[in-house]
Amino acid sequence: MGNGTAIITGGSRGIGAATARLAAAAGWDVCVNYARSDKAAQAIVAEVEATGARGLAVQADVAEEADILHLFDTAAEQLGPVTALVNNAGVIAPQMRFAEMSAERIARILAVNTYGALLCAREAVRRMAKSRGGQGGVIVNVSSMAARLGSPNEYVDYAASKGAIDTLTVGLAKEVGNEGIRVNAVRPGLIDTDIHADGGAPDRAHRLGVSTPMGRAGTAEEVAETIVWLMSEKSAYVTGACIDVSGGR
Repeated sequence: MGNGTAIITGGSRGIGAATARLAAAAGWDVCVNYARSDKAAQAIVAEVEATGARGLAVQADVAEEADILHLFDTAAEQLGPVTALVNNAGVIAPQMRFAEMSAERIARILAVNTYGALLCAREAVRRMAKSRGGQGGVIVNVSSMAARLGSPNEYVDYAASKGAIDTLTVGLAKEVGNEGIRVNAVRPGLIDTDIHADGGAPDRAHRLGVSTPMGRAGTAEEVAETIVWLMSEKSAYVTGACIDVSGGR
């Protein structure tokens, strides 16, 4: 018997894709949310289904409430009640000092990384809460070490957007613990994914990874292992936690 249905936002690449693969191997049916690349999302669904799990790709911009509602409704209709949300979708913009950032850039970062994560978490709670007829469930928010370090001279807006995710995790965990819902977060550090190219520095993880106590960048799979553990009953007494996956940075 499987674990239930998991929605992974931003699931077509990087940490999201690695989490989809591992979650499927652990017995979850997986809804892969994506913003743009249907081809990439369908490739991950094929890998999910190769494990024997059921997979589904759903296009949705998490900055749009109507898209989020469509995502959750479609996942539930086609895969069954949603009992896990991995709030992973996130964007970054080219490195620059904060004073140079446009209002449009800041708005987009907050719309996807903060507003979108808040609305996804809200919809998960509405469907999982036992007082609303749900089965309970788990929410894992993907934060960033930037929330603690601040990303000066690079991504202060991104860091601020992820700081909000840490606060969401702590507060929501306390609010819904008696509803059968656990809420935790992971804070990835310098992880080798293509998000760095989006910020204009594709070699950033490897260039800075040597400065960590472990002397290297991390992998998407290493972050995914922590996420899937938090989704599992092995972490049954863990809620409100923000776990650093950063090589000691």
